[in-house]
Amino acid sequence: MKFPHHHICARILLIASFLIATSASANEAALKKMIEAAYPKFTVDSISKTPYAGLYEVYIGGQLIYTDEKFSFLIVDGRVVDPKSKKDMTSERLNELNKIDFASLPLDLAVKVVKGNGSRKMAVFSDPDCPFCKRLEQNELVDLTDVTIYTFLLPLDQLHPDAANKAKQIWCSPDRAKAWQDWVMQGTLPKKTNTCDVPLDKIAAVAKKYAVSSTPTIFFADGKRMTGAYPAAEIEKALGKK
Repeated sequence: MKFPHHHICARILLIASFLIATSASANEAALKKMIEAAYPKFTVDSISKTPYAGLYEVYIGGQLIYTDEKFSFLIVDGRVVDPKSKKDMTSERLNELNKIDFASLPLDLAVKVVKGNGSRKMAVFSDPDCPFCKRLEQNELVDLTDVTIYTFLLPLDQLHPDAANKAKQIWCSPDRAKAWQDWVMQGTLPKKTNTCDVPLDKIAAVAKKYAVSSTPTIFFADGKRMTGAYPAAEIEKALGKK
């Protein structure tokens, strides 16, 4: 029996479509298995291939993420994440690109606090009224030893209108280090301060030069930066050996 040519073509197209769909389904099932193995606390709700460079759209934990069929990377909130190490590769790369020459910082504009032998160095841009800055000092920096911390007072006036006044009181204190520590640890400001030149404009210019737009921002001796109240363990690691 002979089939019309167009019937044969239709059957071939139908079979091909079935094979493609089956293959796609198998790929998505394998990908789902890999993702849930890497993140066992979550269930993948849906997976679909996008028309963009082999990317798969994955709906998981109430958010959309993107990956390839080999699950070799993740794109989460615009950031590339290594699914094996769970490292935010975008942040790591930005930290490398945002490195500075620590020696170029005008440390004479900073409040200097020495702990232990002070051999290790770090600089922090802090707003006196920033709750995250206080959290950093109270929870993460409090037990550090053998480190010199240079704190640049950077009041963010739009967020904290009185921060500049506090910065002036601290800077004009006879003992700036003690005044800063008393404020962030106990919430007490110096009772008496002298009149002095406060370099807030100069510090703001330094912050602008190094793209510091939020507090706390930390710089280490190797030029790397951290933005936010990072855990003490990560700060210790960044500081290096004592």
